[in-house]
Order: sequence, then structure tokens, then C-alpha cells
Amino acid sequence: MATIFTKIAKGEIPSYKVAENDDYYAFLDINPLAAGHTLVIPKHVEDDYIFHLEEDVYLGLCAFARKVAVAIKAAVPCKRVGVAVLGMEVPHVHIHLVPLSSESDLDFRKEKLAMTADEFAAIAASIQKEYEKL
Repeated sequence: MATIFTKIAKGEIPSYKVAENDDYYAFLDINPLAAGHTLVIPKHVEDDYIFHLEEDVYLGLCAFARKVAVAIKAAVPCKRVGVAVLGMEVPHVHIHLVPLSSESDLDFRKEKLAMTADEFAAIAASIQKEYEKL
């Protein structure tokens, strides 16, 4: 059975896509820690633990995430883009890319941002535009 993230990557469930290639997909987290909080996933592998990935898939995922992080930094006001790999909520490898102004911005226990569909769409479009420049 396909994970929710596989369904998102296939377009079966709507998402705020920020970047995509043949093997990887990046979309905004709908429960963000910060505006621009993005999830990056492999499209064709549904393993739930990043270190189970074949080396080429792992390296490709990291390279894709790096490019997405550069786009986020250009599109969203922040000091840095933080990286977290937890993998506890959804059984599909995913990397969190979170715009940061301070270290406490990467605390997953804090209350999530409430954003409108228009706000999500605008941020996704802004990141996508920066990604396409790379």
C-alpha cells in the first residue's frame, strides 16, 4: 500500500510543490514550524529509515535537498535553512528543511504555524521560482 507521501508525489493528494525531478519531490509541510518548511522525499522508495536507502538514492536525495534549501534561503527571509530527519510520523523517508532565525525554530514540540491556502501557495511559488533559477 502506498504511503501518503507517495500519493502526494504522484499527484493523487494535493500538495504545495516547490521542486521535483524524476526521482525526488519537495513540498511544503502543511503543519510548518516556519513559513517555507519543506519536506523532501524520494519518489520511488517507500522505506521509512533514511539509512536503509541505497547509497545512490541517499546521495541523490541529499543533493536534491541541498538545491531546494538554496532556493528556500533565497525565497524566505531567514538566517539559515535547518535540516532534520526524524521519520517518526510518516513511514516514508523525508528530510525537513526549515527556515531558521534561531536554533529554537527547529523545535518540533513548539506550536505549528497556522497559514492560509493563499499563503502556502505564495511561498511555494516563490521557492519554485528560485529553484528554477538554479
